[in-house]
Amino acid sequence: MNAITAELEQLRELLRRYNYHYYVLDNPLVPDAEYDRHYQKLVALETVHPDSITSDSPTQRVGGQPLKEFQQVTHQIPMLSLTNAFSNEEVNAFAKRLHERLDYHQHLTFTCEPKLDGLAVTLHYEKGELILAATRGDGVNGENVTHNARTIPTIPLRLMGDMIPDYLEVRGEVYMSKIGFENYNKKALKQGKKTFANPRNAAAGSLRQLDPKIAAERPLSFYCYGIGYYKGFKFSNSHFQNLQQLKNWGILINPESMRVNSIEECIEYYNQLSLRRNQLDYEIDGVVYKLDDLDFQSLVGNIAKAPRWALAHKFPTQEEMTKLKKIEFQVGRTGVLTPVARLEPVEVAGVTISNATLHNMDEIRKKDIHVGDTVIIRRAGDVIPEVVKVVEHLRPKEALAIDLPAKCPDCYSDVTLIEGEAQARCTGGLFCPAQRKQAIIHFASRKAMDVDGLGKKLIEQLIDKNLINNIADIYDLNLTDLARLERMGEKSANNILEAIEKSKTTTLPRFLFALGIREVGEITAFHLAQHFKNLSAVMHANEEQLEQVTDIGIVVATHIRLFFKQKHNLEIIDRLLNAGIHWPEIIETEHANPFKDKKIVLTGALENLSRQQAKQELMSLGAKITNSISKTTDYLVAGNNPGSKYNKAQELNIPILNELDLDSLIKNSKKT
Repeated sequence: MNAITAELEQLRELLRRYNYHYYVLDNPLVPDAEYDRHYQKLVALETVHPDSITSDSPTQRVGGQPLKEFQQVTHQIPMLSLTNAFSNEEVNAFAKRLHERLDYHQHLTFTCEPKLDGLAVTLHYEKGELILAATRGDGVNGENVTHNARTIPTIPLRLMGDMIPDYLEVRGEVYMSKIGFENYNKKALKQGKKTFANPRNAAAGSLRQLDPKIAAERPLSFYCYGIGYYKGFKFSNSHFQNLQQLKNWGILINPESMRVNSIEECIEYYNQLSLRRNQLDYEIDGVVYKLDDLDFQSLVGNIAKAPRWALAHKFPTQEEMTKLKKIEFQVGRTGVLTPVARLEPVEVAGVTISNATLHNMDEIRKKDIHVGDTVIIRRAGDVIPEVVKVVEHLRPKEALAIDLPAKCPDCYSDVTLIEGEAQARCTGGLFCPAQRKQAIIHFASRKAMDVDGLGKKLIEQLIDKNLINNIADIYDLNLTDLARLERMGEKSANNILEAIEKSKTTTLPRFLFALGIREVGEITAFHLAQHFKNLSAVMHANEEQLEQVTDIGIVVATHIRLFFKQKHNLEIIDRLLNAGIHWPEIIETEHANPFKDKKIVLTGALENLSRQQAKQELMSLGAKITNSISKTTDYLVAGNNPGSKYNKAQELNIPILNELDLDSLIKNSKKT
């Protein structure tokens, strides 16, 4: 065996393996671009050495073998593949070949269609009724998938209208929409089932199920792109007009299909559709140009595996292979740690990619990703590149498993991953540089410490000028610091300082809420304060003690315990208390309290209290504030212009309190 023969056989064997995984197992080993490179290399070698071409070469056949579990169907007219073009030069060469073969020197008319990334199928109708559906298979023999095709809503079981052919075979693509694919994978993840790598695999895997109930549960669709065998009807000589006829019979045609009058208009169609590619609700990997005149199609004929009268103009690849060099963990503004893959730079869809998101540790484990792996990267439009899968057969022996860091890479606080949650988090919420902006904005907000005038833009200025780095630094600000900020005069600066000083007098629930402990909102903060009565008791409570508090379970208890376990957080709290933040002592009263454990709804405008102040007063007395009226509501507090809640409360005979009633009951409840 000489070197050329050996190289040819090696390429053929590799492509056979890739074809088997792509068509039969619906589990591609490599991106399309990698397959195309090997395929084009084989074509080039066989062109130079035509005597070496074998009948079983991948260049002489279409797709792969049908699955053994399905009944085989022999196509009356072979289902051919398409020749690919990747540049305008190749498209113009295609047009030139057509003109020469036809000896036709005027503009040619083409039908342009999106090239869907799905599974090619053929549908057979006898006297208008669907009797058979089959996959393309190897182009000659396919798989009988009638039982599954009947479950697809966009495939008509019976054709509509008049003059329907005695027998009609239509060909098209079964696909899964982008949103259908996304929703299916989300549902599968929740149920612990297998997810699909892309919509094409999802469509193929769904259509090739032995149980039609499984296919029926999956959001499959169908677009027709042509006609196969038929009898009992005279079609037009125009491919485009024939598509319109099929549409009249109820067969779905892609609305993006268009007839154009030159190869230049074909390229313009390609350019325009590529701009709108990401707006379509289905995946496409290029466009298809077909001679519109069927007589011309017959004259130019076919080669072994593809028609000469059609061409697939492919978009730049959105998937490529590269090496994963290392993993870094980035900390987001809410403390979430996101693993980021650092890659050997690779060009994908015209952009050089060196980083890709991995989302969380669950995804790393599910995809079995190791440092050192060869991975497939996908980039769709402006979406952040992602690691689709590992090319397992290329994994080196020295590949390293990926572990979650124990400490935050930004502040070295503990990293936690609570059972049942997908995202790991840094627990240094008050100290971590990555979280400081969000922490300070929350701390100063109206429902927390209510530092009037200290809003998002001013906080960003203070951080950018390194005047504050955490919430305790707010209380070290002075007139000189503030007055030199943009659009901040002495008067405005004094107003901010007065608001900061005023905020030092607060309540324990507000202070606990202001700390930004994960999942500790206003209500939970109030229940914590009422249960433990002081900050020290909250800070030193263990999980069992925390779970005794109303509405607090194991997850929230864990968040609270871990927050107060971090040394940096405790240092910030000490600084806040030393700055003068204080609150009145919470004293248990023995007198009657009409609001304790009562469900109360507020509506309308109160004159002497804001809605927020009334809410805080009622919560301090043990009331539960809700937003909607129901039979379980105990009181409606109604101010001016109360609206529909007032009418509903009357219908349900719920007691209604005006502002005077509310004020009187609150004062009586607070008497000692």
